[in-house]
Amino acid sequence: MLGAIIGDVAGSQYEFGSDKTKDFMLFVRGCRPTDDSVLTIAVGNACAEANCYDEYEFKKTLCEKMREIGRLYPDAGYGRLFYEWLFDDDGQAYGGFTNGSAMRVSPTAWAVDTLEDVERLAKWSAEITHSHPDGIKGAQAVAAAIFLARTGSSKEEIREYIESRYYFLNFTVDEIREGYSHDVTCEGSVPQAIVCFLDSEDYEDAIRNAISLGGDGDTQAAIAGAIAEAFYGIPEELQEEVFEYIDDTLTDYYLAYADQLYDR
Repeated sequence: MLGAIIGDVAGSQYEFGSDKTKDFMLFVRGCRPTDDSVLTIAVGNACAEANCYDEYEFKKTLCEKMREIGRLYPDAGYGRLFYEWLFDDDGQAYGGFTNGSAMRVSPTAWAVDTLEDVERLAKWSAEITHSHPDGIKGAQAVAAAIFLARTGSSKEEIREYIESRYYFLNFTVDEIREGYSHDVTCEGSVPQAIVCFLDSEDYEDAIRNAISLGGDGDTQAAIAGAIAEAFYGIPEELQEEVFEYIDDTLTDYYLAYADQLYDR
């Protein structure tokens, strides 16, 4: 969860592409939490407050939290269809298949205790907006990778599971970096972000891999960072530094759910 937020903040300077290098300052003036962080925190609050085994209650609470928190940050960088949903009290799922479902899903992987339940909860978290099969698939793949990472699976085991259920991962970051470009679909960005974790040496390296692709930098770093957090943990200095870029209101929303979910 915090791993996603750090990735988002660091990647916010490269949301629309980078110079395809891993040699850059992780945090600079102008870094900020984007919609990735705002909505990850909203999902976390819903996971902490709702019954995560009751579809109706969870989805109702999640819609409420997304609108409550999301409306506080109207300039966070939402896509057009999501923005319309956010400010419409009666907005319905619109068949989204972009990576918005995947970038916000990480709290679901900490909220319940079996892989089956994680994949179900990830599906519910996507369906309120990203009801297209590709949007659901992206969210489930990321949540599954996080759960496997946090429960002791090896990278090879994570790779094998994702390939058996979701995406082929038969490439490396170095192989695709030169020709990769900005792609906000789940199909075109989620498997690449997962490989950024698989090819990493530590938490920070996963973030740098994701940003160096030159694609949707903040979202891919949020996804890679969420998985890397579960596998490696996060250096204490990064945990402290990121809050220099997050306002008190969003920090309070984060703290309202973080302890409860991390302590499961």
